Amino acid sequence: MSDVLLQACGIAKAFPGVRALVGVDFTVRAGEIHALMGENGAGKSTLIKVLTGVYPRDAGTVVLLGKPMNPGSPLDAERAGIATVYQEVNLIPELSVAENIMLGRQPRKAGFLQWRSIRRHADEALSRLGLKIDSSRPVSSFSMAIQQMVAIARALHVDAKLLVLDEPTSSLDEQEVAELFVIMRKLRDDGLGIVFVTHFLDQVYAVTDRITVLRNGELVGEFETARLPRIELIARMLGREVSEVSNVGDTMAMSRDEEAKDEVFLVAEGIGRAGIGPLDLEIRRGEVVGLAGLLGSGRTETARLLFGADRRTSGNISIAGKDAPLSHPAEAIAAGIGFCSEDRKLEGIVPTLSVRENMILAMQAGQGALRQLPRAKQKEIADHYISALKIKTPSPETPIQNLSGGNQQKVLLARWLCLQPQLIILDEPTRGIDVGAKVEIEKLVDSLRREGMAILFISSELEEVARACGRVAIMRDLKKVGELAGTQVEEHQIMKLIAAHD
Repeated sequence: MSDVLLQACGIAKAFPGVRALVGVDFTVRAGEIHALMGENGAGKSTLIKVLTGVYPRDAGTVVLLGKPMNPGSPLDAERAGIATVYQEVNLIPELSVAENIMLGRQPRKAGFLQWRSIRRHADEALSRLGLKIDSSRPVSSFSMAIQQMVAIARALHVDAKLLVLDEPTSSLDEQEVAELFVIMRKLRDDGLGIVFVTHFLDQVYAVTDRITVLRNGELVGEFETARLPRIELIARMLGREVSEVSNVGDTMAMSRDEEAKDEVFLVAEGIGRAGIGPLDLEIRRGEVVGLAGLLGSGRTETARLLFGADRRTSGNISIAGKDAPLSHPAEAIAAGIGFCSEDRKLEGIVPTLSVRENMILAMQAGQGALRQLPRAKQKEIADHYISALKIKTPSPETPIQNLSGGNQQKVLLARWLCLQPQLIILDEPTRGIDVGAKVEIEKLVDSLRREGMAILFISSELEEVARACGRVAIMRDLKKVGELAGTQVEEHQIMKLIAAHD
């Protein structure tokens, strides 16, 4: 154990009504990339926040580089040698790259900032990552991938021995992820310890050396990545037998191949607006239709046109055989369409409202401000969907911001299911949530399909699209470039259409 960098033993943390961590052990070695895995609500974020001084621990010990530590703030943790880069890059867009890297540590002389020295230090920090950019330019002028590297450079400039990367790839494309992994491997080979938090199994197996799994705030175990089969990792995260997890994909594949009901619900012909389309799309009752494509291909833009969130300038839409303007979300809702946005924090949840209040929001809006839903009816609806969707919450009155991402997503689904829509548009319904929650949402989508609901399913994960959808429209450069159906719906076929030349 001479290479142990950080050793946490018996870590416990509780919040009102919730035991977030219960006697968790966690060890990170120098020169390794260590994945922290678990369902939403498993305790990953809480453990990171305890180690980095955001939360005080209730019990347990933490030893870093052989010395006990008990950080009272992120600054204390940083001074001890732990640097953290969060999912939302914490940089100031208007400042230059150099200013962001050196913020709070700018060299001064006689009270004046030494700009030449600031840029030199920043360039040295960037060169450690093999990054050559103009550090005098505003950080906002660079891509999200470069901004992520700048955040890492800033973190490492404090002479960190342990780097915590919390969902660093969520906003990156495939090439940018590959470039980040090159940097991570270089830092690992230089002797740095890296804690990598992600929901992407492919990335875990591509770059990590060791995996620690948490479930319900408790330690499941620590494993060498190369010796832990994927199916076993998923089973341990879910607390299920391997055979149970294996059958999920088989069930989804069987249901995907079943024929959709004959009745067409929505037909879009030549719809578009400036730069988008024209696009044709048909969705039948009892059918899951996928929209697949790379980031920026036009998937979300298409969904917003169908829901009336963006006004189309061309084409026609018909609902159940009748022309439908759908020029405003209210018209779409009245026509039986629901829409779960990809940005659940900005366009979905109201953080300070309770689970119950978030759930009945669309139903109450439909009734108007003067016709308040009776409190008993609200509670009945909330209790029903908390049970039906297996939403983990201490109470319907718990603020939704206290729930995990996966459970927040289920509340948003419940909000629309309350209205009993005939078509629901799901834009990235599994983004940023754990494997267990993904499986549950996919099962829910399939059960809604079986009940006759039409579903438009959008996901960046092509494997997920192929598993869940009976038909897939392929998007590229803001246009529909092809369609697959039935047995053609396979991941490699989708990739071929995305990559194909016109």
